[in-house]
Amino acid sequence: MTDTSTPESSVSASSEAEASTATAEETKTSETVASDGDLFRQSEIAADYIEGLLDILDYDGDIDELVSAGRPMVEVVGGRLQPLVGQRGATLEALQELTRLAIFRATGSPSRLLLDIGGYRASRRKELAAVARNAVEKVKEHGDPVRLEPMSAFERKCVHDVVNAIPGVQSESEGVEPNRRIVVRAAD
Repeated sequence: MTDTSTPESSVSASSEAEASTATAEETKTSETVASDGDLFRQSEIAADYIEGLLDILDYDGDIDELVSAGRPMVEVVGGRLQPLVGQRGATLEALQELTRLAIFRATGSPSRLLLDIGGYRASRRKELAAVARNAVEKVKEHGDPVRLEPMSAFERKCVHDVVNAIPGVQSESEGVEPNRRIVVRAAD
């Protein structure tokens, strides 16, 4: 078979390929911007949902909506909010899931929304960091693996982050929800 393309058609095909690549890069950039906008829109939907819930329950609270670390977030601060956190954050976790469902209903897309009420998550992170460091010390001292109490996904992530930042130890989750727990052991 002989090549019937002309030099002009080769140049034209090359230019079209470059233009296509440039358009794909522009689209990718605009998707990133839209993605940030979508995340903020999710936090707005969540804030509206939580505000409606607070009104129904006759609770007062200030609501902040933001995007942090690629996640939509809603923080509620105010007095008398402990019932919305519940024992060990159980009610907070349930409210977060309901709020994620409200976002899904409004957008058709799943959300990784993080809901915090009364600063519970920030204080729990500090507690979990201490638990993780304590487990690491026990592993380094005795060499035996340490199994922690069952935790929520949020709590496990906090512990994994602390343990993974310390050389010589590792962590892994085992079990099935709601009894999923972390095991800290010496690194291989």
